[in-house]
Amino acid sequence: MLPAYYVNLPVGENAYFSRMEAPAYIRQLYMPVQPTVKQSGTDVTYRELAPDERLRNYIYCYWELKTTRPLDTDFIYRVVADGCIDIFFEPGHDTEQFVMGFCRKYTEFPLDKTFHYAGIRFLPTIFPQLYGVDAASLSNAATPLADVLPAAATFIRYRFAPGISLQEMKPLLDSYFLEVIAGTPFNYDVRLYDALSRILERCGVLDVEKELDTGISPRQLRRLFGYYLGDSPKIFSQVVRFQHILRARPSVQSLRQNKLFFDVGYYDQAHFIKSFRNFYGVTPSRAFGR
Repeated sequence: MLPAYYVNLPVGENAYFSRMEAPAYIRQLYMPVQPTVKQSGTDVTYRELAPDERLRNYIYCYWELKTTRPLDTDFIYRVVADGCIDIFFEPGHDTEQFVMGFCRKYTEFPLDKTFHYAGIRFLPTIFPQLYGVDAASLSNAATPLADVLPAAATFIRYRFAPGISLQEMKPLLDSYFLEVIAGTPFNYDVRLYDALSRILERCGVLDVEKELDTGISPRQLRRLFGYYLGDSPKIFSQVVRFQHILRARPSVQSLRQNKLFFDVGYYDQAHFIKSFRNFYGVTPSRAFGR
C-alpha cells in the first residue's frame, strides 16, 4: 500500500497527464543507456530486448549479460547511474535474484569466470507504482528479490531454468508483467509527473529550486521523488544530465573543443569530470576514447 499522504492527491482542473499519457510521455523523453561490455571482448556479451509493445511505457527493456566461454579471470561488471530500478537474476540460481534500486553513482559487481544474468529495467516511477514499494528503501543497494517481492521471486525460480535464452524468457516475462499491470491501480499525480517531465525535457539542465514549481512545496516534492524514484529531484536531474551526455556520445576531441560541460550546466571542466566519474566510474576521455 502507498503511504496515506501519496494516495488520492488532488490533480486539479488542468491536469496535464491522464492515466495513459503519463507513462507514454516519460518513455518518449527518456531512454536510459548502459555502456556495452568492453573488458573481455567477445567472451562477454550484453544485449537488450524490447518487451511487448503494450509494456513499453512501463518497462524499458529486458537485458542479458553472459559469458560465451569461461574467462581466465573473474569479471568486474560496471553499472552506470541510469535513474531506473531493475530486477535481475541468474536463471537456476535461487540466491541470485535481486532488486537494484536507484543509484547515486556507478556500481561494480564482481562476477565469476562464467555467469548468465538477465534483468528487467523499469522506467522511472513504475516499480513503486506496480508493487507499492518505497523506491527510497531500495536505493544504492542490491536487495534480495525474495525480501521485496516473494511472488516474483517464486515466478522466476520455477519458470527460468539454467541455460534459457533471453529470447525464450521474453514471452514468459511479457505474460507475467501484462497480468501485473492489468491489476495495478496507477496513481499519476500531476505534480510529480509535471516536475519529472520538466527535468527530462531539459535533459536535467535546470535549477530544481526555481524551475520545479508544480503546486506543492519543495519538501513534498522531495518526498514524492523519494517514494516514486528513489532520490531527490536534484540528484535525479544530475543523473538525467549524465545520461544525456552518454546518449550524445561525444568524441574526446569534441569534449575539449566544444566545451560541452558548459552546454550541460557545469561551471568548469573539473566539475564536469568529477560528476561524470561519479556516475560512470571513469573519466569522460576514457569512456568515450577510441
